[in-house]
Amino acid sequence: MSLPSSFPPPQRIVLEGRYCRLEPLNESHLEDLYRVTKGQEERFKYLPEFPPKNEEELKNWFNSKVNSEEDFVFAVINKSTGRCEGRQSFLRIFPTHGTIEIGSIFYGDDISRTRITTEAVYLFGEYIFDQLRYRRFEWKCNNLNQPSKNAAVRFGFQFEGIFRQHLVVKGENRDTAWFSIIDSEWPSIKQSFEKWLQESNFDQDGNQKEKLVTRS
Repeated sequence: MSLPSSFPPPQRIVLEGRYCRLEPLNESHLEDLYRVTKGQEERFKYLPEFPPKNEEELKNWFNSKVNSEEDFVFAVINKSTGRCEGRQSFLRIFPTHGTIEIGSIFYGDDISRTRITTEAVYLFGEYIFDQLRYRRFEWKCNNLNQPSKNAAVRFGFQFEGIFRQHLVVKGENRDTAWFSIIDSEWPSIKQSFEKWLQESNFDQDGNQKEKLVTRS
């Protein structure tokens, strides 16, 4: 089968969900983002940067990202509060090959391990597979980061292997665990996401009734 010579590059557009909205990160998000990231040393353990010590540091980080063609940062907006409660990025963007990565993820305490973050990942998948028609959606993390590896599997990403001594991050070795979803797998995974995200799957406190199962 002949493949396209190139795929559309992603755009910095708003992605609207039922519980969250993904907005291209802008200055209006920084006050909220500082509130949820300050002092979060443990949560930044496996991220390439450290938590901002002050709002000026966060602004400098934002300025380094806002026009980047390699790191498209999106604010994760909790629709019930209207506040930015986290961020995630498109990385390793290769329109020639139709591949892209979700990464640089930070979710604040109020949304971590909730339907909001699950929907945020779903919205990225829906955009890159259903709109851009990409072939491959990647998730990579430090092999020591067990919570990230567990999340990847829960979201339907298939473990592919480990790149040993792949990177040096914050002065330490990183063996990188690779995961992916490919286009032929997405329709089934998408259906699982949409079933799990139905309002009927949650009680009045927002607790799930049935677990998300993306692969049998």
